[in-house]
Amino acid sequence: MAPDKNGDSGNRIPINFVDSNNETDANASSPALESDDDQEFTVEVVDDLPEVYDLDSPSIHPVPQADGASGSTGPLSGGPEVAELVATRAELKRLEAEVKDLRDGLARRQADFENYRKRIERERVGTHDRVVADIAAKLLPVLDNLKRALDTEASIEAAESDEFRHFLSGVDLIYKQLYGLLDSLGVKPVQAEGEQFDPHLHEAVVTEPTDEFEPDMVMQEIVRGFTLGDRLIRPALVKVSVRK
Repeated sequence: MAPDKNGDSGNRIPINFVDSNNETDANASSPALESDDDQEFTVEVVDDLPEVYDLDSPSIHPVPQADGASGSTGPLSGGPEVAELVATRAELKRLEAEVKDLRDGLARRQADFENYRKRIERERVGTHDRVVADIAAKLLPVLDNLKRALDTEASIEAAESDEFRHFLSGVDLIYKQLYGLLDSLGVKPVQAEGEQFDPHLHEAVVTEPTDEFEPDMVMQEIVRGFTLGDRLIRPALVKVSVRK
């Protein structure tokens, strides 16, 4: 087989195969046979052999394109950089979880504090109302006696002495001052006369059959009742109308 004259001589190696036992016979052979024995064989050296990858070289991964299609491959640096990135992400997740726990704990403590504040406020208001109600209950009989003393002024004749009238004026001043003090503490009188009888606010001590009022109407207030907010300090003692 004759060598290719058009190829690159640097990439071809001529090889001759010679049989030592038949070397003498080969020299005595005919020219045609000599031509066959002296045939040259060439071995081509291929330059584009696939390269051998180094095991220490970085792995090759496809680089995604903007439209989501896989693009050309490119090396992704590994080793300490990747380990540091993974460690950073793990630390970030841990810190996020810790912040979330702290926020939840803070919210629970704020809710507990708000409930505690409301409970203390209710207890304070309840204690205040209970103390005021107890004091008012003890002062109301005094207020009733002052009121009775003032009611006697209507029965006094015009010829009564001025000294007694001055005394009644002093009693009226004390009554008004005490009444105003209770009112400033939230103690309010119960509306009774002319109202529908309410067993939660009124206590009927006298009943009177009459056509002047509708049944179960308060005809007269005998003793005034008082309340403190929703708390009844004393019911009003009243006279109630009934059907004839």
